Amino acid sequence: MATASPPPPTVNLWVVLTESKRIINAHSRHFLALSVLFLLPLCFFVTVYPSVSRLIIDQSSASHNSVSLLRGSIHDGDVDADGKTVLLLLIAYIVVVTVFNLLAIGSIAYSVYQGFYGRPVKLISAVRSSFTSFLPLLATLISSNFIVLAVFLILGFAAFLLARVIGLDYASPDLSTVVILISLAILVKLYVNWILAWAIVVVESSWGLTPLKRSKSLIKGMESLSLSMILLYAVAQSCFVWISTVAASAHMDDGKLWTKAFFVFQIVVTSAVLTVLMLYYVAATTVMYMYCKAVHGELAWEFAREYVSLPFDDGKVPHLVSVAYSNF
Repeated sequence: MATASPPPPTVNLWVVLTESKRIINAHSRHFLALSVLFLLPLCFFVTVYPSVSRLIIDQSSASHNSVSLLRGSIHDGDVDADGKTVLLLLIAYIVVVTVFNLLAIGSIAYSVYQGFYGRPVKLISAVRSSFTSFLPLLATLISSNFIVLAVFLILGFAAFLLARVIGLDYASPDLSTVVILISLAILVKLYVNWILAWAIVVVESSWGLTPLKRSKSLIKGMESLSLSMILLYAVAQSCFVWISTVAASAHMDDGKLWTKAFFVFQIVVTSAVLTVLMLYYVAATTVMYMYCKAVHGELAWEFAREYVSLPFDDGKVPHLVSVAYSNF
């Protein structure tokens, strides 16, 4: 009598993270090179920016205080110059972070997609993919930001009308709390639906609103997985950035920020940890994209009742992984 084979595991966060880890381990030097090229500079700027901006503001405040004590007043030109410096620093930070982030997504998503099928993963091809996918990713990012901005404007206008009808104060804490909670709920819902958009841009060569709609259709039935992945990486990254900012602030109070060995050590450690987290996040979303395609029957592989078999790269040797999708 034949023994029935055990049912394959359903797709959950642990399965996606495990698959991502195997792909990265199978091409460790390749992903290390991509991380050094794109993710490490990105994470370095994310880690250093709060410290640099506060240092400029503190030095500006100290100089203004000394000038006010000597002259009895502060020139408006000095204040404008400091404001322009902070603004230019912020713009430079946004540009650098956006560019490196999109380049990293284009290269890592392409590499994970190739590694998922056991295909050769080459650094030159990955770098080429990062540049060819840059403009489509940028267009998709702009489209998503426009949608988020439109949602906030609509909610703000609705709150304004509601306040006038009911007779509430526009700055009422109750009204502000309700608007903030509704905005957060809508924002989380949007990003849960859009989690696959970046992998779709790279793999399917689409851009703009198309990958956002495509992601929403693929993610149906797996919203809980998307939400858990977003929360996991968002909380982890936010904690490390917060720790970095607090540690830098503590050393600023001593007045010897750049001479403190601990500050340099903290920058290095935080940047390295953020690099690993972002690498695994992009890899996990790409793997999740492949599983979502399988769940919706879009992969041309062997079907057996309610199961679909997917190839996977373990030590650069493809084998099959069964995925159950009947419970979504």
